[in-house]
Amino acid sequence: MHSFSQILFEDGYFISTSNQKIDCLIKNMDWKRNPGEFEYKLTQSAMIQTATIETVKEFGIGGISKYIRAIVKIDRSSDNINSMSSERNPVFHEERLFLKVLVEGEASLFLYEDKNLTRFFFKNKDSEIEQLVFKRYRLNNKIVQNEYYKQQLLNNFESQNLSSNDVRYIKYNRKDLEQFFIKANNQTGTEYSSYNSVEKKELFNLSLRPGLNVSNLAVQNASSDFRNVDFGNKYGLRLGIEAEFILPYYKNKWGIITEPTYQYYSSTKSETKDISGGELISEVNYQSIEIPVGVRHYFYLNEKSKFFVNVSYIFDFSSNSSVEFTRNDGSLLSKLEIEPRRNLALGIGYKFKDKYGLELRYLTDRELLGSHVQWSSEYRTFSVIFAYSLF
Repeated sequence: MHSFSQILFEDGYFISTSNQKIDCLIKNMDWKRNPGEFEYKLTQSAMIQTATIETVKEFGIGGISKYIRAIVKIDRSSDNINSMSSERNPVFHEERLFLKVLVEGEASLFLYEDKNLTRFFFKNKDSEIEQLVFKRYRLNNKIVQNEYYKQQLLNNFESQNLSSNDVRYIKYNRKDLEQFFIKANNQTGTEYSSYNSVEKKELFNLSLRPGLNVSNLAVQNASSDFRNVDFGNKYGLRLGIEAEFILPYYKNKWGIITEPTYQYYSSTKSETKDISGGELISEVNYQSIEIPVGVRHYFYLNEKSKFFVNVSYIFDFSSNSSVEFTRNDGSLLSKLEIEPRRNLALGIGYKFKDKYGLELRYLTDRELLGSHVQWSSEYRTFSVIFAYSLF
């Protein structure tokens, strides 16, 4: 099995409704939501086929994930404040679902996720699969919780030498419930399996990102064009430090990024104008800290190489920045303080060994003079960014 986080076909199997076990290659999507179908191939060169919950009762990928088909009663009550119910008890509906197996043994734990819904199910010995009940609801303009799952655990596993102390502080999350079910199996000395998807070891990356900006600034005055200036393209250095948070599903192909960056732009332009002295000198000095916040998506080539694209929304904070117009004798005609607006950044890049990277980034037009009546501006930047991951 490949160790890098690419969505690919991996060794697996499924059991049909006629109880036939078929070894195959399954497209591992590292599903955030429990699937209702999956794609598979009988061999690496064979055609891609689709298997559905209608025809499959169980499937698994290596030793890292397993799903079983079950008809269960599930409560889909919303946790959204605007649509939250005032009913304390769960509202069950019978559905046929693929449940993700988390712990399998005499005491088994299952997971179902769909959009913003997370539900855990359990089975003890030969009992039917049952939902562990946790529900938020409204009571007297407050949000309270029905934590009946704790009583369910106590009722069903008291014979495994587990007491109220073992369930009192258990939260309705994967970590706590997995630990409880593993303990329940250990208490009886029965064998069990625990399924944990292989995920990227580091879900947080920190990188130094120096680079080169090619920037252009043009300013316009709506009432008089004699101070309209195109300052032209200028090269400038930029230095950023990027924090990247990898989302722990979809094979680690999505991330949230932020990159505080220092950048500057400086230019002077002299033009003959009909003013005292006959010459207008326009000068801009603009330095700021940009804070882009965005999302990134990876496209894996092999174990060492991957491309990525990202889009960010940029907050920009300038300091000691202005556009000045002076006469040739040095006297000040006018001065405009720079107060930048927000804009977008679009990037495409390449990463090697999760250590070295290169990105080409285009920034949409940024308004620098929006607070000045009669003035407008267009600040454009194209960046070549080099990256070195610290961890």
